[in-house]
Amino acid sequence: MKPYIIFNPRAGSAIDRKTVLSQLGQLNPTALRITRKAGDAEKWARAALRTKCNYIVVAGGDGTLNGVVNGLGTEAKNVRLGIVPLGTGNDFARTLGLPSSIEQNVDILHSAKTKRIDLVRVKSKRVRYFVNVSAGGFSGVVGGKMTPKIKRTWGPLAYMRGAVAALSQLHSYHTQILLDDDEQLSAELYNVVVANGRFVAGGLPIAPDANPSDGFLEVVLGKHLSSKATILRRAKKVSVRSRPGMCFNVDGESVGNAPAVFQILPRALKFVVKR
Repeated sequence: MKPYIIFNPRAGSAIDRKTVLSQLGQLNPTALRITRKAGDAEKWARAALRTKCNYIVVAGGDGTLNGVVNGLGTEAKNVRLGIVPLGTGNDFARTLGLPSSIEQNVDILHSAKTKRIDLVRVKSKRVRYFVNVSAGGFSGVVGGKMTPKIKRTWGPLAYMRGAVAALSQLHSYHTQILLDDDEQLSAELYNVVVANGRFVAGGLPIAPDANPSDGFLEVVLGKHLSSKATILRRAKKVSVRSRPGMCFNVDGESVGNAPAVFQILPRALKFVVKR
């Protein structure tokens, strides 16, 4: 199958554009679209759907992947999604166990073995979809500080740099969490993380037991900055309210302040994985 490739040349490890394009050419794509500004990944994904394309390859980082996922939404049950991880973090590719080299990923994409993956819908100020992680509270503020310039300059240390920039805004939130319209929790929290994937910030195992194919979200609630002071839950639906309204981001992009509702959409996407 010939893929429709969406390539972000500004992704963290796409340093030699000419070489990367040559390697992507080995996939013999039906089209190769280049993102130049915010929103382009979504635009090209929607364009691919209009051509009745059933195989899309994302050559970029977690942000590019998130853009493509939002361009597809819930209309991609029969579309194969492949990844060439070129970003600063590549956290979802890490959850899938994909290698870091372009050559090895090209081989995987040629084989096109697939696995069904859960999609997550979050509704706050607007509706967004994601496959990896959404973070609110202090983590949400940190995500907002991680500009493309910081990512390019700091690489794997970008999250640390963003955390330093966000320290002046550190405070707790009086938070109510409703899980599956059943269990309710109330606590003073610094962080709320809703995870489908296992990693954030270039390999930090925020939800090491997460399985993006099991139909459940991993919920990580930070009562203090210490990693030991956490509450862990699993649910299919998570509703969050807080005072003040904590800001949530998905792969660095703000989706608005609490209240926010997260809902798992089981096995909604089909990703290419290793044999």
